[in-house]
Amino acid sequence: MRMPLALVPAVAAGLAVVGLAGAALAHGPTPQKIDQSITIQAPPDAVWKVVGDFGGIGRWHPDVAKAEASGGNVEGTTRRVTLKAGGTLVEGLDEWLADGRTYSYRMSDPDLKALPVSSYSATLTVTPDGTGSKVSWIGRFYRGDTGNEPPENLSDEAGRTAMNRYFADGLKGLKAAVEGRTTH
Repeated sequence: MRMPLALVPAVAAGLAVVGLAGAALAHGPTPQKIDQSITIQAPPDAVWKVVGDFGGIGRWHPDVAKAEASGGNVEGTTRRVTLKAGGTLVEGLDEWLADGRTYSYRMSDPDLKALPVSSYSATLTVTPDGTGSKVSWIGRFYRGDTGNEPPENLSDEAGRTAMNRYFADGLKGLKAAVEGRTTH
């Protein structure tokens, strides 16, 4: 049976709407990105001496209760970061470049109590900035609930808020540690 030509545009439009609705419902999470930096009044080598120790995050990040690392600053090293607010981040070192004063790492195991994200990777870099240094911390992550309709506490916004706070607190703590001030 042939469809009357007058109905073809209407049927095609209807199928397009159904197709778009289906695609929208099938769409999962999109990667999120945060990018923060801070200027520190100290030479890059002095800043790198503090922040460049992958296992030493507990010495400068005020949200960290303790950090344990195995393997030093070698690719494949794992660190366990226990947060004061609860939860533990298990992170693996992907790349550590002393000459570039940079390292990249990723979360191995999600802990939604620690951060409401299902996965993340991050890069921390120290560069010269006038007479001081600029520290950049860039992260990419997926929200805590990767389903199509996440609860508010595991949404993209919850992930962005938590990751931005964690990075900002860390950078402020690093600045205080290097410049010799307390963070409280």
